[in-house]
Amino acid sequence: MNSIRVLIADDHAIVRDGVRALLALSEDITVVGEAANGQQAVELARALRPDVILMDIAMPGLGGLEATIEIRKDNPEARIL
Repeated sequence: MNSIRVLIADDHAIVRDGVRALLALSEDITVVGEAANGQQAVELARALRPDVILMDIAMPGLGGLEATIEIRKDNPEARIL
């Protein structure tokens, strides 16, 4: 069985750490990257092509909603929560 590849995007390191720790409890989920802002999320989504992106809405600079729009331009099939 293939692992579900997840990208976590949140500007709070403690939130990223907590989500990563929770996801680590599942054998079929792998966190492939973490982004501290929307621009990083866009760049990592392009480079890593994760199966799922967990996106914070309110981040400094490029916010989560704007990052989602950018990611979907490049990858319309992206699953973003």
